[in-house]
Amino acid sequence: MSCNCPFDIITITGPTATGKTRLAALTASHFDGEIISADSRQVYRKMDIGTGKDIDDYTVDGKKIPYHLIDIRDAGYEYNVFEFQNDFLDAYELINKKNKQVVVCGGTGLYIESALCGRKIVEVPENKKLRGEIKNLSYQQLIKMLDSMTKLHNTTDTSDHERLVRAIEIEKYKIENQELIKDFPDFSNIIFAINFDRKVLRKRITQRLKKRLNEGMIEEVKNLLESGIKPEKLKYYGLEYRFVTEYLTGEISYKKMEDMLNTVIHQYAKRQMTWFRRMERQGYEINWIDGEKSEKDKLAEIISIIDNQPNKAIIN
Repeated sequence: MSCNCPFDIITITGPTATGKTRLAALTASHFDGEIISADSRQVYRKMDIGTGKDIDDYTVDGKKIPYHLIDIRDAGYEYNVFEFQNDFLDAYELINKKNKQVVVCGGTGLYIESALCGRKIVEVPENKKLRGEIKNLSYQQLIKMLDSMTKLHNTTDTSDHERLVRAIEIEKYKIENQELIKDFPDFSNIIFAINFDRKVLRKRITQRLKKRLNEGMIEEVKNLLESGIKPEKLKYYGLEYRFVTEYLTGEISYKKMEDMLNTVIHQYAKRQMTWFRRMERQGYEINWIDGEKSEKDKLAEIISIIDNQPNKAIIN
C-alpha cells in the first residue's frame, strides 16, 4: 500500500530496544518509501549483531524495503557526524529522484538532529588569526558581524562571547571553503518516537542482550579481532564492542561483561531520552508512540497523525 505524505521526511526514533527498525519499515511500506539509517554504528560492515541491524525487519509482506547508510564503512574506521550529513544528503537526493518517501530511522540523537536541523555542520579548525582580530570587539559588534555573515538560527550561537567568536569562526570558514560545503535544504519533517515505561524498557534491554549473546555476538567480535582489527579500535565503538572485546582479551570475566553491558546499555537508553527531551525544548515536536501497542496500531497512529496535518512543518 502507498499513500502521499505531506512531509519530506518521516522520522522514526526512540531509545534502544524499542523496535524502531520494524516500525520504520512498516511506515516506509505504507508510504512507498525508503529508509535512511541514522545510527552511528550500523554504518560498519561485519558489525551486525552488536549494532542491532535486524535486517530481517526490513521485509514487509515479502518485499524488502530499501535502506541506506548501513554497511558503508569497514569496521575499524572512525565515522563522524560531518561525513554522515554528506552521506545523508546523497541518500536523500537519490530517494527523491525515485519519487519515494524518505523515512529516517535511528537512535543516535546527534545524527537525527543533524539530518533535520536545516544547516550544514562543518568540522572547523581554530582560526588564531581571526580570533586575534576580533577578541577585543564588544558583544554587540560580534552580533552585528555574525548577523552580516548568516541568518541566526538559534540563540545558543549568541549566548556568550566565546560562542559568538566560535560562530563567526565557523561562518568565515564556510564562506572561504564553499566548495566543501553542500547546501542543506529546509526539510519538512515529522518525528515519531517509540516510548516504553522505564521498567518495561529495562526488561526489554536485558532480554535483548541475552538474545544477542546467545545468537553470536561474542563470535562476531572474535571474528573482527581475528580479521586484524586491534582491540583498541573495537573498544572505541563502545557498549557491546568494548565489553565483549575486554572479555575476549581476558580483561574481565563473562559474568562481569554481561553485568557491565546490562548497566551501560540502560544508561545509554537514559541518555537517548535526555537528548530527545532536549530536542523538544529546542522546538522539535516529537509525537510519542506507546511501545506497548501492536505493530498494526502503531502504524495506524502514525498514518492518522500524518493524515491530519494541515500543513508541512519545517524545523530549522
